[in-house]
Amino acid sequence: MANKNTTSNKLRAALSTLVFPIISIIIAMFIAVFFVMWAEGENFFVATGTLFQAIWEGSFGTSFSIIETLVFVTPLLFTGLANAVAFKTGLFNIGVEGQFIMGIFAAAAIGLIPGLPAIIHVPLVLIGGMLAGAIWAAIPGFLKAKVGTNEVINTIMMNFIAMFFVNYMIMGPLNAPGKATTPLIQDSAKLWRFLGETNRINIGLFIGILLVALVYVLLWKTTIGYELRAVGLNPHAAEYGGIDIKKNIILAMAISGAIAGLGGAVHVAGIQYQAIQLFGFTGFGFDGIAVALLGKSHPVGVLLSATLFGALNSSSLNLQLANIPKDIVYLIQAIIIIFVAADYIYKWIGEKRKKEAMING
Repeated sequence: MANKNTTSNKLRAALSTLVFPIISIIIAMFIAVFFVMWAEGENFFVATGTLFQAIWEGSFGTSFSIIETLVFVTPLLFTGLANAVAFKTGLFNIGVEGQFIMGIFAAAAIGLIPGLPAIIHVPLVLIGGMLAGAIWAAIPGFLKAKVGTNEVINTIMMNFIAMFFVNYMIMGPLNAPGKATTPLIQDSAKLWRFLGETNRINIGLFIGILLVALVYVLLWKTTIGYELRAVGLNPHAAEYGGIDIKKNIILAMAISGAIAGLGGAVHVAGIQYQAIQLFGFTGFGFDGIAVALLGKSHPVGVLLSATLFGALNSSSLNLQLANIPKDIVYLIQAIIIIFVAADYIYKWIGEKRKKEAMING
């Protein structure tokens, strides 16, 4: 009887967690409809049909659109999981973008090494991306743990350092003559495009899905994950219980950065085959924040929200063909983020009031 009650309570908690994200998605879609009505001069039903049809056809309507959607989903899986690990530890790793960029650079550089068999070269590229991302994230993690500096400020600065450093290397020592890129990586460093070279989808997608399972196991089935989550829930209580707060802050940032760096390496080895000069941030790291927030920092939630954001990004071209500005995609994403953030604020205020009531009571 006790087991049944526990199961039903867990199910009820899971459903209540899903309610607000689903409501936010629905509201965001219908607010977007009103903007389409205003831009196109159509009535509600025509605007709704036009928007939903354009998004569906651009993301899942054809075999090509499904493939391209999965291409967009792949990097969001990595950056979403990277942000989720940090969030679970009570950290705000804005630097996932920079760590992703460092993963791109490391993979592009290692991928140029000639004469290696694929069975060695591909793992070397992926491990190199992970190490680059982990080191880039561990620096602000170390500063927060040892000096107490804010990780948000430090990781933002590290983003810009990463972008300018990588651009210097691309246009300098690793430049392909006459191009704003590095040379193409060796064939032995490329990830397998299992539907053929003309389709960009590659086994990086399966690496991302496998990582979803591994992050779940790490956070909920290991001592390391327990300590990370304990630090995120209440660092003072965790420290009182014998958990090393400083060690776990550095570890969480390193794990977060390693996942982001792996995402950058997969992006190079599976899609770009080279590092390209950046005139701005890639955006995958910042989108990963929204993916993690919508997914409630749970690996399965990240998988679902990455699919949603990937589908929206993939449909942008089809929206333009339907005379709908592609910026409507960013509008939908922004509204979702606002509602999810409002949910967090509401819960934070509720918890604060409970604490005050306990103190005063």
